Amino acid sequence: MDILEETIKFGDKNLTIKTGQLAGQAPGAICASLGETVVLATVVISKESKESAEFFPLLIDYEERLYAAGKISGSRWIKREGRPSDAAILASRLIDRPLRPLFPKGYRNDVQIIVTVLSYDDQHDPDILAIIAASTALLQAGAPFSGPVAAARIGLVDGKFILNPSKEVVGQSKLNLVVAATKEKIMMLEARADQLPNKTILEGIEFAQKALKPALGVQEKFAAEIKKEQEEEDKKIHEDIKKMVGKKLKKAVMEIDKQKREEALSAFEQEVLENLEGDYKQNDIKEAFSKLLEKEVREAILNYDKRPDGRKLDEIREISTDLGLLPRTHGSALFTRGQTQVLSIVTLGAPGDEQSIETMELETKKRFMHHYNFPPFSTGEIKPVRGASRREIGHGALVEKAISPLIPKKEDFPYTIRVVSEVLSSNGSSSMASICASSLALMEAGVPIEKHVAGISIGMVSDKNGKCKLLTDIQGLEDFSGDMDFKVAGTLDGITAIQFDTKIQGIDLATIKDTLEKALKARQIILEKMNKAIPKHKAELSPYAPQIEIFKINPDKIREVIGPGGKNINKIIAETNVEIDIEQDGTVSISSNEDGDLKKAIDLVKNISKEARAGEIYQGRVTRILDFGAFVEIWPGQEGMVHISELAPYRVKAVGDIVKVGEIVPVKVISIDDQGRVNLSLKRAKSDQENQK
Repeated sequence: MDILEETIKFGDKNLTIKTGQLAGQAPGAICASLGETVVLATVVISKESKESAEFFPLLIDYEERLYAAGKISGSRWIKREGRPSDAAILASRLIDRPLRPLFPKGYRNDVQIIVTVLSYDDQHDPDILAIIAASTALLQAGAPFSGPVAAARIGLVDGKFILNPSKEVVGQSKLNLVVAATKEKIMMLEARADQLPNKTILEGIEFAQKALKPALGVQEKFAAEIKKEQEEEDKKIHEDIKKMVGKKLKKAVMEIDKQKREEALSAFEQEVLENLEGDYKQNDIKEAFSKLLEKEVREAILNYDKRPDGRKLDEIREISTDLGLLPRTHGSALFTRGQTQVLSIVTLGAPGDEQSIETMELETKKRFMHHYNFPPFSTGEIKPVRGASRREIGHGALVEKAISPLIPKKEDFPYTIRVVSEVLSSNGSSSMASICASSLALMEAGVPIEKHVAGISIGMVSDKNGKCKLLTDIQGLEDFSGDMDFKVAGTLDGITAIQFDTKIQGIDLATIKDTLEKALKARQIILEKMNKAIPKHKAELSPYAPQIEIFKINPDKIREVIGPGGKNINKIIAETNVEIDIEQDGTVSISSNEDGDLKKAIDLVKNISKEARAGEIYQGRVTRILDFGAFVEIWPGQEGMVHISELAPYRVKAVGDIVKVGEIVPVKVISIDDQGRVNLSLKRAKSDQENQK
């Protein structure tokens, strides 16, 4: 294949899309570059449909390579890349979300997209570039994909929007917004915001839409035959199922209790399978039943404003809260909304408990962490419990993003903070409930966050004629049957995070505006209830939380505190059972659960790092006697020498005539030489003391 290459201006940078040079056996292989960041996106599609699949088997892998940033793993034992980092998993999800809805419903061919980061310049985001490259590769491979899709990151600095800002600019920005869109509709949003109003968010989305046009146009040049006619729906199987359970299904859909509803629906599905077995393929029966169920839910909402649990379209499920459930944890809160229930637990740790992160893009530490667990019992299912799933990592990161703007600075609250959200029962919007539970738990733990953060999910049902209904606080069946899941988190003052996904081919700006307005109203209601539960953070921390003392020492003394091979600091830790962290600027953090141990460790470190001053008098202990003088320890770890001539105001024949080993004597610092050696005087100390009487 000949090499095909196109370069356009994408903001103030060149975006290059190239094919024909790499990965020649993949049906779709696009190399995309922005600055000196380069990604390779490949697409392979199975020739046959996977009949047993209950959903579209789209697999996306985002492969970080440390070589891309000129790095070798810091691990002593393992040098090759292992399991994907959390950042890579989140990038895979970011790519998946705008692409998946653009495949026809019912498509069951395996599609694998692998994005490999080949070069990273520390300035241009490879995940944004990956979405563009993956979309182009799908078009090239001839997938039944209604693209193209392009994406951009938007920053906001000094009131101005910035397209694809550098990492440094993102750090200063009040907004970190990712927008993925087709020419007509928004497909995906992901945002972290500094409590910004709806108007600013909408302006940022509109700015992105205009900026994405060149990146969409260049993809079309790579597409030949990219659309295929969607297979016609098998009307007969649908009619047979409707005759069998149609009326009963309509009634079951409106059952308020989730468990009773699911039991009834499961029984109907089993009835259909048993009666139609042999006439149709089992997978086709299941798919047809699912579509009929979805249709019943959608028609009830669109035509009669009826939701499965009887709520009004803008009504939030009943909310309850409970604080401090767990006596030995540092903070806990239970948040229940309808049949979704989340228990969030706060743990406060020492500065040394920060998480070290090493990825292709950065090496840093993180002091606020949120982890989200979704056990199978939360939906009444039996599944093996393994490591965190991609969904759990994604939801955990969303909650972390929503709350991070409210976390106090390290200098104001030196603790490392970990929050774990345990989903105990789920019927939709568990990530949003986790935001609420985590905010309550942080306040209950005494973490000085200024205000609460709440989250809400807005759903949508629409038809081909443009009729559209928005649903506040969607539950599981509405999520399954609806067209979008638009999650918004924030305070009373503004938005802190957004995550939007759709199952249709995008939504317009007007719908986004209406959605944000409904989310704001819902958020205000939820925050009112949260503020009633706990209006401000507790004044005191849990008695089981560690105590932390932070102070400064002379950086030149760090080596003495640590000692050869860590001898001194390890001895202090062993004696006092504390944690000690020392930074290069001389900042010392000592944490302990026992007040006595903490004070003892502080004294020991300060004694080692203390600097003697000429003219000061100390009570010291004689440690050694030599012919020419005596050594006196003026505090633990610091000795000085009293020359024989400084023992008394007369000629001394023998040092032992004046002092004995172990004796406590007053000594005055008379000088400190260039090597830090302290010279002391016994006679001058006694003279000064007598003169003061």
